[in-house]
Amino acid sequence: MEQLLQDSALVEQYLAGDEIALETLINRHSQRVYSFIFSKVFDKDIAEDIFQDTFIKVIKTLKRGAYNEEGKFLPWVMRIAHNLIIDHFRKNTRMPKFEGNDDFNIFSVISDNALNVEKQIIKDQVEDDVRRLILELPADQQEVLMMRMYKDMSFKEISEITGVSINTALGRMRYAIINLRKIVEKNNIVLTNQ
Repeated sequence: MEQLLQDSALVEQYLAGDEIALETLINRHSQRVYSFIFSKVFDKDIAEDIFQDTFIKVIKTLKRGAYNEEGKFLPWVMRIAHNLIIDHFRKNTRMPKFEGNDDFNIFSVISDNALNVEKQIIKDQVEDDVRRLILELPADQQEVLMMRMYKDMSFKEISEITGVSINTALGRMRYAIINLRKIVEKNNIVLTNQ
């Protein structure tokens, strides 16, 4: 409770012209906000961009006098960050591709470039579902899958970054796909935009 009161006091001080008060607020919450953003986008550069955009929006809203979340500064900032993450995924229409052998490719269901509005909504939902499914994987498989699918990294690059052999990285990718297939089947999830 004391922290929340301190946040609202700092907001008041900032609105009264004290720039240091805002710096204190940002420093106090930056780690939690950044960690939250990174946990959704899995990319340091994108996370840093969204993090900066979040606090730009915070500052603009405060300066406009539109902040009225009395005593709830951090949840308000997290909501702004969450909305910017959603905007990022909506803008980023490039879907990952998996060039595998005969492995089930849950990413291939999204390929139509001329989607109508209804299909676009379904496509967005499928992308959200896929991201949620990925979060159910073990951390090592999740890491390899995100690097391969969303960052277009080669298995050689993944091997160097994670410190495992190329074969281990390939194995983790294969198990990630197998496990995703199992999760999809177990939960009767329909991944289609038809």
